[in-house]
Amino acid sequence: MSDSARAGRVAALAAATFALAASGAPALADGGPERGAESYGVAAEFGAAGKPRDVLLHPESGKLYVGSDDNPDTEADERGLHVLDPATGRVRGLVAQAPGSTGALRPSAVARIAGPLPGDGVLLHYPLRGVGTAKDGDAAVKGVWLTGSSITDIGPGVTPGTVLVAQGAKLTEVDAATGAPVRGLTLPGGGRFAVDAARNTVWFADFTGRRLSKVDTASFTVTASVELAPSENGSGFVEADPETGAVWVGVQKAVYVFDAALGLKKTIQGGDYAKDAAFDRASHRAYVVWQDGGSGTGGDDNTGALTVYGTGDFAQAVAPVPLPGNHGQLGAASVAVQPGGDAVYVTNPAQGRVTRLERRTAPKVTGQPEDRSVKDGESVTFTAAATGTPAPTVRWQSSKDGGRTWAYAAGESAAAYTFTAKADRDGHRFRAEFANEAGTAHSAAATLKVAAAGDGDTGSGSDGGQQSGGSTGSPGSTGSPGTSGGSDTSGTSGSTDGSTGATGTSGTSGASGGSVGGTTDGGSVGGGSVGGSGARDAYGSGGSLAATGASTALPLAGASAGLLALGWVAYRRGRGA
Repeated sequence: MSDSARAGRVAALAAATFALAASGAPALADGGPERGAESYGVAAEFGAAGKPRDVLLHPESGKLYVGSDDNPDTEADERGLHVLDPATGRVRGLVAQAPGSTGALRPSAVARIAGPLPGDGVLLHYPLRGVGTAKDGDAAVKGVWLTGSSITDIGPGVTPGTVLVAQGAKLTEVDAATGAPVRGLTLPGGGRFAVDAARNTVWFADFTGRRLSKVDTASFTVTASVELAPSENGSGFVEADPETGAVWVGVQKAVYVFDAALGLKKTIQGGDYAKDAAFDRASHRAYVVWQDGGSGTGGDDNTGALTVYGTGDFAQAVAPVPLPGNHGQLGAASVAVQPGGDAVYVTNPAQGRVTRLERRTAPKVTGQPEDRSVKDGESVTFTAAATGTPAPTVRWQSSKDGGRTWAYAAGESAAAYTFTAKADRDGHRFRAEFANEAGTAHSAAATLKVAAAGDGDTGSGSDGGQQSGGSTGSPGSTGSPGTSGGSDTSGTSGSTDGSTGATGTSGTSGASGGSVGGTTDGGSVGGGSVGGSGARDAYGSGGSLAATGASTALPLAGASAGLLALGWVAYRRGRGA
């Protein structure tokens, strides 16, 4: 399949899995999620690993190991152990050869992966009776060829240096290096098993004989058994939950959960055939993959599913994820989960690919916008934040009717929403809408208060009249508004020779405490007052003192009165002389 075709398939699967957010914006409660909480969706399909038969995500190295057979739809021989980058599906390596019955290396498929090796690598089974180990970078599997019948299952040994193998009804512990049997047990029938090393238990399933047996690994004897539901084709799966000790058994279209004493705890019914299960300790969940029959009859729809359950209450944790094209005609699917559950890998032998699914969590608001008060024409910014997987997108909304209805702000898709405040938006409310495939959440609403530009502290200018020999000075011109911090604005002085100068008219109020001074010509004193934040002193033209602030207006008034008083005394003395 070409990259473009594969990308189209992924997009189609993602679209089938999720319903995207509606374009409308209903007036819902602020500050919380409104749609969904968690889900899984198809993120990628890896098609370079042949026909996958088993999968394991190494808990230490993080590499994705895929045991595969040859895919007849491709020209290359893809048998072997594939090592993939779990994020991109890029092939890191391929271990394509293993020793056969004579010890000579030859191309070989990998049928089962039993578990991880310390640090990196896996324990595996290759057909028909091969047992070995391999890791990224190896040229060939290091293995041995067992005697007896074909291996039907493999698992980690319960003592150092050993491996457990099932050859039909016979369970044997063998030396991993030589293949020599250490001890064995023959049961009435079976072929699949699961190991719970922490509890010294092997769960051995005989689907044809409808029997699940509990084997004590210390004595290597059967200590208990229970009857299973019938299986039409004698197949199913058995997996042990390492956290709780429960054993999950898939038979036909159901999963049966037994406790350590073989008490039935839960029956989970499905619409397809139960094929495999994996467990995640961190999230306390079980991941079960179901395959369609693929026959095209009897309700088969060619679509499998992944379901997720709590391992304590067995409740379904998320909605089932459809897996189109995953059917059992060419082999059983297997599943692996990333610790924490952020990613899940499901094999699809019928279509020769591994599907990567990612967890989607609905947005959760972590930062709320705050109320703002500004003046008309000033810039204002609202901010909000949210978490979610994948990272949520954000759109801002506004309401002019107290939050009853909301409208989107055109083109605003950042966590910070900045615009110029206008008087007609006074009292409007603003909130952020966060959305991803899993859900939608709205922040709390913040209110905007917009005041008129002239509101607040003001200043007033004053114009000085000129004294130039007795004529009346003309009124001073209106002072221009002062800017913030204080600027001097000169009034126009009157000037007629010989006339007595009159005080000019006061200037228009300045914004934000700006100072306005009146200029003088020929030594006259201009009077006026300004806001408290104006300049303390200024000098007008011609060397005369111009009044510029409230702090100078009163002293200058006193000085003027004193000068008049001195003039009167001098006049009296002159008349009395």
